[in-house]
Amino acid sequence: MENALHIQQLSAGYPRHPEVIKYISVGPFVPGKVTALVGPNAAGKSTLLRSIAGLIPAKGIIQYNNENILQLSLQRKAGIISYMPQYLPQDVELTVVESLISVLKVSAFDQLNSKMASVRTKAFDALEQVGIVQLALEPLNHLSGGQRQLVSFAQSIIRHPKILLLDEPTSALDLQHQVAVMQLVRNYAAAGNIVVMVLHDINLATRWADDIVVLHKGQIAAYGSPAAILTPELFKTVYKVNTVVETVHNGMVQVHVESLYNH
Repeated sequence: MENALHIQQLSAGYPRHPEVIKYISVGPFVPGKVTALVGPNAAGKSTLLRSIAGLIPAKGIIQYNNENILQLSLQRKAGIISYMPQYLPQDVELTVVESLISVLKVSAFDQLNSKMASVRTKAFDALEQVGIVQLALEPLNHLSGGQRQLVSFAQSIIRHPKILLLDEPTSALDLQHQVAVMQLVRNYAAAGNIVVMVLHDINLATRWADDIVVLHKGQIAAYGSPAAILTPELFKTVYKVNTVVETVHNGMVQVHVESLYNH
């Protein structure tokens, strides 16, 4: 599929750890679906996500619409991909709507699309889509953690990216805001977009993701639907725990961790 995302022989890392992931091939990630990246700490989840986003140097092929995203200009990437970090920066002296306008200005999106609508209108459209118009004039540093994540999501979708990348979008959120964020993620995928997100909570991944990529020591340990790939043997190998994996209502998979796996 031309509009699917394919990753081929991808390697990426950091100055002190240049090969956190090495020669990874996975996909396709297709429009309309949510894919979760899971795995233990230091497995390479965020590194893979950041390499797709172009935030760290990477080698290999990240193919979308017959182009290698790694070879595109920053402006072209910004028109295709958006990345939502775990947390918004602290002590930002902007209101919510000003923060969204800043995202557009930084990406020069308002200049490219100035005939379509005003930048301010685009900002309020994004807030309305996320359901937080009432927060428009609130200072960012006055918001709760859950509200800040919703604002971060609005910032991430304001340019209508075809590929949305989210790094721990529910980190430290209460149940209400977890559900709110994940429903927005599902809705964005359902509109015909590709969504890839890093999650630590396995049961959150099985509840909201169509497919799961399990990473282990910088490699792909498994990839597919939760029901197809999640087994007690996989959890012993990757997480070193004993589990019970059961199918509950609507074919959903639920994982119960029982003890450490000692071998």
